[in-house]
Amino acid sequence: MKLIDPRAQIIMKHPLAFAWTVLKGFRANQGLLLAGAVAYYALLSIVPLLILSVIVLSRVIDETLLMQTLSRYLEWLIPGQSASVVAELGNFLAHRDVVGWVLLVTMLFFSSLAFTVLENAMSVIFLHRVAIRRRHFLISALMPYCYILFLGLGLLLTTLVSGSLQAIGQESIDFLGHAWSLHGISGALLYCLGLAGEVFVLTSVYLVMPVGRLSLRHALVGAVTATVLWEITRHVLVWYFATLSQVSVVYGSLTTAIVVLLSLEIAATLLLFGGQVISEFERVGNRPESAPAPGLRTD
Repeated sequence: MKLIDPRAQIIMKHPLAFAWTVLKGFRANQGLLLAGAVAYYALLSIVPLLILSVIVLSRVIDETLLMQTLSRYLEWLIPGQSASVVAELGNFLAHRDVVGWVLLVTMLFFSSLAFTVLENAMSVIFLHRVAIRRRHFLISALMPYCYILFLGLGLLLTTLVSGSLQAIGQESIDFLGHAWSLHGISGALLYCLGLAGEVFVLTSVYLVMPVGRLSLRHALVGAVTATVLWEITRHVLVWYFATLSQVSVVYGSLTTAIVVLLSLEIAATLLLFGGQVISEFERVGNRPESAPAPGLRTD
């Protein structure tokens, strides 16, 4: 019994060739174009989704703690702009009494758009799966709302754990006459919590969005790839916006929207790129190396 997947052995022997195949496949599938569509609808969906989550969760958990958790982990998605988004969210919540059922339904609809577009983008990336089987339209219709529900539960769990870790960070240990603060340990645990949450969310996306049943191991490969690339990119973006960027001079009052859209597009690109890694991994050894990468044609 082989402990290592034969496809993994092929990739380890020719890592650069596999990376080149992934890049060619991503380009053939118009990955940047798909990422732009996902980012646009994510921009429309993110605030309504956050509003719905906070309105529901604030009934069972302290709103201040909830907003602090959102602010901290929104930095992972939109570096440098989480404060602006949370401030707008706070303004809306201050007038939550005027929110009617029609507005709630509208927000729920827009919150589902990003998931629908992401599912379509994944169908292009995993075209070889769609050609074999297709998903029932009722599943596609209900999946975004189920995913929103699970994201809300995940936010609730993250808030509770984050609150506990923050409480630990305020404590100290007395040892040999010295007081050792646990703030550093708490910060490291909060970072690990965010990193684990990122891998978990990406893994769930790769398990749910593509047609058919995807191996958990393959989903983890794509999730870890996208997470590592995003962590590097996120720190670069934070440094760039803090030191070199002149976007506020060029766009003025539109700065927040432009920066958020740029961050979402980069994140969507890496998300789809992780999917492309999984797609190419599934086809390693199943087609000649010289075969052209099938992709989306726009002509």
